[in-house]
Amino acid sequence: MQKRHLDPLQYFNEQVFTTEKYIVPFIQQFRKIDETVQVLEIGCGEAGNLKPFLDLGCSCTGVDFSAPKIEKGIAFYANHPFAQRIRLISDDIYKTNKFHSQFDIIIVRDVIEHIHDQDKFLALMKDLLTPNGVAFFAFPPWQNPFGGHQQICENKFLSLLPYYHLLPLPLYKAVLQLFGEGKNKITTLLEIKETGISLDRFESLANKNNYQILLKTLYFINPNYEIKFGLKPSKLTPIIGKIPYFRNFFSTCGYYLLGIK
Repeated sequence: MQKRHLDPLQYFNEQVFTTEKYIVPFIQQFRKIDETVQVLEIGCGEAGNLKPFLDLGCSCTGVDFSAPKIEKGIAFYANHPFAQRIRLISDDIYKTNKFHSQFDIIIVRDVIEHIHDQDKFLALMKDLLTPNGVAFFAFPPWQNPFGGHQQICENKFLSLLPYYHLLPLPLYKAVLQLFGEGKNKITTLLEIKETGISLDRFESLANKNNYQILLKTLYFINPNYEIKFGLKPSKLTPIIGKIPYFRNFFSTCGYYLLGIK
């Protein structure tokens, strides 16, 4: 497990860096971002992804299951000059009935791969967007070298070992037990194996739920790796990016901007 997984402020600042440098410009290719825009982040944690939008004067809302993370986020924003324009809520997005057709931009970053019923989730989001609203998604395809989120393992060897999350479930679980991972960590990793999503499945679900893909960029080196590891982001070559299924093994992150058809 890396230090960043234990330090909420470091993780917050990493989110700010990547969102400001890569995600905001990605969305701005299609949508102007200013003080008239309402932004929602689902699964926001401490809400570092919202800060670049708040800095631009947007009205921001973050929703997350975790009350402790929301409390930390509220503390991080306490002295922000636009603090009155952000609200952070600990709640289940399926049970929050306050947001009908309210948001111009919805952010779902590194979250969709943790959601059990992704079809239901995409259907729900349509009710939250304004008619011309857009939804930004960023996620690691399940089949990529670290799509199993094995970097959270306590065992250093396992945290650096690629692709073994693709083993059959019983064998994958046996490997985690053999290298001493705790019961709670194994449960978390097996749940990620259950919910992991490919680029192909995501695009299929988007089409099924009547979204259009407005923008798409597939990365060989995830933009977040710049702040995490000092690596320069690199896009997946167009040839590989067009090969269904195969592309999932080489893309460490997909950026998508969806609109309602």
